[in-house]
Amino acid sequence: MPADTALTGTPVPPKVLEYPDNRLLIDLCGAYDAHLAAIEKALEVQIVRRGNQLSVMADDEAAQAQAEAVLNTLYTRLEGGRSVEPADVDSLLRMGTSGDDTGSRAGDQMEMAIAGGVEIQTRKKRVEPRTAAQKAYVQSLFDNELAFGIGPAGTGKTYLAVAVGVSMFISGHVDKIILSRPAVEAGEKLGYLPGDMKDKVDPYMQPLYDALNDFLPGKQLAKLLEDKRIEIAPLAFMRGRTLSNAFVVLDEAQNATSMQMKMFLTRLGEGSRMVITGDRTQVDLPRGTQSGLADAERLLKTIPKISFNYFTSKDVVRHPLVAAIIEAYEAEAEHRG
Repeated sequence: MPADTALTGTPVPPKVLEYPDNRLLIDLCGAYDAHLAAIEKALEVQIVRRGNQLSVMADDEAAQAQAEAVLNTLYTRLEGGRSVEPADVDSLLRMGTSGDDTGSRAGDQMEMAIAGGVEIQTRKKRVEPRTAAQKAYVQSLFDNELAFGIGPAGTGKTYLAVAVGVSMFISGHVDKIILSRPAVEAGEKLGYLPGDMKDKVDPYMQPLYDALNDFLPGKQLAKLLEDKRIEIAPLAFMRGRTLSNAFVVLDEAQNATSMQMKMFLTRLGEGSRMVITGDRTQVDLPRGTQSGLADAERLLKTIPKISFNYFTSKDVVRHPLVAAIIEAYEAEAEHRG
């Protein structure tokens, strides 16, 4: 049993959950019952394991219902052949404790986010969106020629976009992948960095290389980069091009100016898909310079076949502290506003 969680007041009757497959139950509980401990801490419940049963005890019926929904969703995930990682538990807990959803409503939301599953197959791994917003985002990338992903860091905007691009590339739907981001100086000047232009620019592009390395074997990726079937380049290098039969991603789009955003969007050619990702709270442009992402959002929202997808701290899939940090900054911004 996980570390004791003290319950106060008059507890509601224990909820006994039975899971027939003991091997899956072990994975559900996590190493040293870490998953159960996380649920206990987040929802202020106590979970006791006896054989193939878990008893959920709580002072609050809503918390008990949420714990049941989380456990059942994770077990359904395991029955489907998927793994359960700490990030999955944390993501479900944040969904279940957001807003007023309790009981079956929370369970329905969790089932949609985790058990339904929109999977992306790449050469090295199968990628699966973990939240409802991520699932809707991935679906929109397959359904729309132009899609926006807007939200805080750690919500998978770029990672999922690159995964979809690799999937469409290896399945033959596009002939090349083009990844770009503005090389906006945030502290250190480009000219002060050593090396030629590629050496100066590559540090800004590193997150895109990291994502590709997760999805493609090293030798294959190197060959595709050499043959320019995969291109990673600063936004300024896109001027004058027509991007046909390509999967195109513009990352950190909040740091594109209005003119740069218009230039990039009008590069879209026949047979191409374009994804624009950004975080409106992390603009590094000089003071007084309008963000092209904000302009695009304002001007293009009513155009059919352009999808806008939004993320919040509830969709963060990095370390749980990242979500807490984002929420703290959001609360401060609201207080100042």
